[in-house]
Amino acid sequence: MNTSSPKLVVAVTGLNAIDSPGPGVAVIRSLRDHFGNDIRIIGLSYETLEPGIYLHDVVDKTYQIPYPSAGAEALYHRLQYINSIENLSVLIPNFDAELYNFIKLIPSLDTLGISTFLPTLEQFDARDKINLYRFGSEYGLDVPKDKVIYNVNELYTCAEELGYPLVVKGKFYDAIIAHTMEQAQKAFYKLSAKWGFPIIVQQFITGTEINIAVLGDGKGNTISAIPMRKLYITDKGKAWAGITLEDDALIGLAHKFVQSTNWKGGCELEIMRTQEGRPFIMEVNPRFPAWIYLTAASGQNQPASLVRMAIGEEVPPFKTYDVGKIFIRYSWDHITTVEEFQKISAFGEL
Repeated sequence: MNTSSPKLVVAVTGLNAIDSPGPGVAVIRSLRDHFGNDIRIIGLSYETLEPGIYLHDVVDKTYQIPYPSAGAEALYHRLQYINSIENLSVLIPNFDAELYNFIKLIPSLDTLGISTFLPTLEQFDARDKINLYRFGSEYGLDVPKDKVIYNVNELYTCAEELGYPLVVKGKFYDAIIAHTMEQAQKAFYKLSAKWGFPIIVQQFITGTEINIAVLGDGKGNTISAIPMRKLYITDKGKAWAGITLEDDALIGLAHKFVQSTNWKGGCELEIMRTQEGRPFIMEVNPRFPAWIYLTAASGQNQPASLVRMAIGEEVPPFKTYDVGKIFIRYSWDHITTVEEFQKISAFGEL
């Protein structure tokens, strides 16, 4: 490794800045805002057309890594090779589906000198969609009733117990609202084909959708919590614009979640607040959301704080943030060359 390189080398996944973007590029922007030139960013990609690969002012170098289905051992060997070249300081995974392998590898990564700041497997499993209702009951958090199913015929029981409309959810991602049995069956087949089993069928809660970006220190303390209301939503249900809110009840809910679970790292609470003001936790995403740059713009840079804690620094909880900050996502045509595409395709590096 070049001795003139910055001392902090951070690897980041989730470089797919598409219509349903990964958090990677937003995480990197946050890190560059805080650390400036004292950081080198290593992108970790799965697909050859993830836009972040080719954004050279964002990512210094990218390496392809094996898909999560290849298992933890294959991932470890690839990271071992990447680390031999880059001497990684910190690694930040940003996809739900990859987290299990990365969490399993924490002791092995420690031996390589690579720091992480991730939840434990117990924390990761407890907030899983499959276990969410039990999780809410255990900690006194409002969570919609649900049923975990493996057979399409179980939808009839779900309809009887939960009523219409039903929210049919995939194991990792995607949710479809079904107003009839035919719609529910169609959603079941679509989501099981895409994500496998089980399928989660959830009680439908009406209200205002709010998301909270949260950072916990692993000891029950909330370092940061910023609530955001979506102003514009894509047909995939993703926020294309949003605004930070001032709401003590939502901040309190985030603190209660972190204190109850001793959550370590970043996460996103997906909230539905009813007309009566009752906040239901619809999902707990165990990583930073794609809109995480809004936390940096609002005065609580969660990705930078995570890196600082990962390398052993003490980070006191944030007290204030800018209310009324709006993010508006946009797309543009980035131009690259076939030579760059061929390099990442053939050699797995760019």
